[in-house]
Amino acid sequence: MAALSTFPAFSWAFLALIGLAIAGFALGQGRARRIGNAALHSLPEYHGQLAALWIAGPGLALTLFYGLFSAPLIALLVARDLPAEFAALPPLLRDTLIANAASAAAGAQLLDPSPLFGDITDRFRHLRGLGHLLLGLGILACALGGMLLTLARPAGPLRARQKVESALKFGLLSCSGIAIATTIGIVFSLVGPTVRFFSAYSPWDFLTGLNWSPQTAIRVDQVGQTGGFGAVKLFYGTLAISALAMLVAAPIGLFAAIYLSEYASRNVRAFVKPALEVLAGIPSVVYGFFAAFTVAPLIQAGAAALGLAAAPQNMLAAGIVMGIMIIPLVSSLSDDVINAVPQALRDGSYALGSTKSETVRNVIFPAALPGIVGALLLAVSRALGETMIVAMAAGQRAQLTINPLDEATTVTVWIVALLTGDQEFNSVKTLSAFALGFVLFIVTLILNVIALRIVQTFREKYD
Repeated sequence: MAALSTFPAFSWAFLALIGLAIAGFALGQGRARRIGNAALHSLPEYHGQLAALWIAGPGLALTLFYGLFSAPLIALLVARDLPAEFAALPPLLRDTLIANAASAAAGAQLLDPSPLFGDITDRFRHLRGLGHLLLGLGILACALGGMLLTLARPAGPLRARQKVESALKFGLLSCSGIAIATTIGIVFSLVGPTVRFFSAYSPWDFLTGLNWSPQTAIRVDQVGQTGGFGAVKLFYGTLAISALAMLVAAPIGLFAAIYLSEYASRNVRAFVKPALEVLAGIPSVVYGFFAAFTVAPLIQAGAAALGLAAAPQNMLAAGIVMGIMIIPLVSSLSDDVINAVPQALRDGSYALGSTKSETVRNVIFPAALPGIVGALLLAVSRALGETMIVAMAAGQRAQLTINPLDEATTVTVWIVALLTGDQEFNSVKTLSAFALGFVLFIVTLILNVIALRIVQTFREKYD
């Protein structure tokens, strides 16, 4: 019973909302069936779905609105009523205090001996509990209002199907809008800190400089108080390791797709394709262990047998394992593209006397080439964003080298390094991570746009 008493009030209201929606569906469908299909504009199922939407829709919208705006509103109310001791603090410290109090009110274990901190936490708990209570009452009010509307509206002439389809169309449009809003949010989260970084450090030096040493001093008299943020070595390492990965993934993935599409029997395809795509479900950290403790020692031993020197962490190990990781992406997308080539083209080629290999080389591959190029560019974008494999197998040493047996590092590895631990987000060192992320985002965005344009521009239309 104690656990039930701590269950938030709005959660009970949400469960009641679901129950009323189910009851409304049964009620609306039952009323429509009693009238008979001859007098109905829409099928009884649509009347039941419309009743469920009337009951659950406003409550769900209210819950979404509360989830989006309740936290900043509560924080604003708490900040307005801060004691004088906290109101006089610097803005950054005051915001940190409010964030810690919000976390403590949500159940996080924070140690702070100040009694005033406890008062702020209690204020958060009070406002949050009040908000949950109001949300629960609002959900119940919306559900009961929808139920009354269901009972009041006559079922016969109601155009239930059109209303349900309009609601579904709005839901699908909202999902698309969420995806677009997420992309915009990512851009804005990067733009602000990136602008602050470039206001303190030259963009030209960042994009063309060779000195990457992002160690800034704490004291003015400390040696090396101004770090170097020339990121060319990071960009080079990112491109070099991604190129090695594509040298592995592109031929293996493409040839696997051709075999599965054109040569494999149905039983072989049913086994090989899922087995190949299992690679896509393995976490990247597992690939990192495989690269660091299996592939890298093998490469080092093989290089020693040939009289070459290989670093314990090297680009070749990271590139090989990263290529293995993205093989399913290349093979799956290429397989779908090849299967989309009309069978009539194959039949026409065979009718002219071409062998299977000649048909694949001269007909199927050229027809599927735009989609294959798009798949390869998407795989490049995946390789550019990989972190764990590079961090564990290639190291963190930024250098320009054409020897794949040497160490190297990438943009993503240093983003993690710069943002790990307690960081001040007003320092140039920390802001450089956002600049690196922004450049990487632009590069991957350009690659995705190029892939889409290639597919759209050079795709052939078949009857």
